[in-house]
Amino acid sequence: MLIARGKKTENVAEYLLYMWQIEDIIRACNLDIERIQTYIIDGYDQPENIKQEIREWYESLIEMMKQEGITEHGHLQLNKNVIIELTDLHNYLLNSTKESFYSMDYYKVLPLIVELRAKPGGSEAGEIETCMNAMYGLLMLRLQKKEVTKETQAATKLISEFLRLLSSKYKEDKEKGLDL
Repeated sequence: MLIARGKKTENVAEYLLYMWQIEDIIRACNLDIERIQTYIIDGYDQPENIKQEIREWYESLIEMMKQEGITEHGHLQLNKNVIIELTDLHNYLLNSTKESFYSMDYYKVLPLIVELRAKPGGSEAGEIETCMNAMYGLLMLRLQKKEVTKETQAATKLISEFLRLLSSKYKEDKEKGLDL
């Protein structure tokens, strides 16, 4: 909760990766708030009132996951909404004559997006979600201490730079509005 708040305002792509990880952590704990309390919340060096807020946040996420039928896989609608917002912003930026730098970065990653979608198991996800999936996959490989090929490192570096730019534009738009 504390981390999510900060990430959403500073870097929306990092926020999404964090929230996807939280969804997986909740699933790993079998949607059991007591396990989450023991393994996660109790580890925070926070006053009890903050720990209670964190517990309530996890409880609300568990309830949403149950209501939305994503207890085994998938993403919360609130996270899907962020992807939709980013996709809308992405499309506006691509169509803006004032954002040629953004378009250049996009066209650098477009072949990677096409390649990711064409792979076996590739999804019908949109371009931004495909980029986010690639970054989440890299995160999971690193957490599992698995080898990451040089090709994957190079591809995810470009995708990361693109998402960083999109996140920066998202923040700018939220703070003062973009003149597109």
